[in-house]
Amino acid sequence: MTATPEAGLGAMIRTWRNRLPPSAAALPVGRARRAAGLRREELAELAGMSVDYVVRLEQGRATTPSAQVVASIARALQLTVAERDHLYRLAHLVPPGDDAISDRIPPGVHRVLTRLGDVAVAVFAADWRLIWWNRGWAALLGDPASSPPELRNFARDRFPVDGGPARLALWPVTELDRDATDVAVVSDLRRATGRFPHDARLAELIHDLGAGNERFAELWAKGTVAAHREDHKRIEHPSVGPVTVDCDVLTGGDSDHKIVIMTPAPGSADEDRLRLALAAAPPPATDGSLARR
Repeated sequence: MTATPEAGLGAMIRTWRNRLPPSAAALPVGRARRAAGLRREELAELAGMSVDYVVRLEQGRATTPSAQVVASIARALQLTVAERDHLYRLAHLVPPGDDAISDRIPPGVHRVLTRLGDVAVAVFAADWRLIWWNRGWAALLGDPASSPPELRNFARDRFPVDGGPARLALWPVTELDRDATDVAVVSDLRRATGRFPHDARLAELIHDLGAGNERFAELWAKGTVAAHREDHKRIEHPSVGPVTVDCDVLTGGDSDHKIVIMTPAPGSADEDRLRLALAAAPPPATDGSLARR
């Protein structure tokens, strides 16, 4: 009779860590590696915790991690929803509800995004919180890393409360049809309330904007339901001058993530200015790692 394999919290974290190759987590693969999966220090870095804590979890000396820690580990290990829920239960926690907004970008989507080169791309959650951006986005609009994550929200920028400053773009951005964009964003948020009716973060956003911004309250009262798909923007870049781009919005999967892609017309002066902005831009403070943390 064979022994039953370990299936506790530490054993599962170790199993999933050994399963995930460094390349899937956008980490370099050196020749001296003996393990096919992640090292403990790599998991610790991806999950934003100490190596010692990862060791204690895997050895069973830490058995009651917080929900925040479990969520970070699940994202770092790129677990499926079923695996994530199992991890929560092993930690004696209730798994997140299926109707909660997710900030986790699926590994396959992340791989596609990182292969788009210097095209300006960002990913927003269903409530329009910015959760990932690339070097092209930071070069075109400015790196949003200086703003707290909870304030990196396009709807909050769009409908400021108490005259609050914009947090996503470091320089002015205008639309060719601002009214249409306002309607599209509000309509998309109403659609999100049907998809995620019990999400506390979304409810707080709707409450804040409805109570603090007359324009939002006016549009919300009309009850329009739609998705935001495309736009045209003009960015007043401080180094290269104005850059006009097409802005396309793709909605991905059950999570209702919004993949926003900004591209200038091929062969245009705007394309040349965007290339100059990319050449002059410093490396962003963060890039892609937001998708895993």
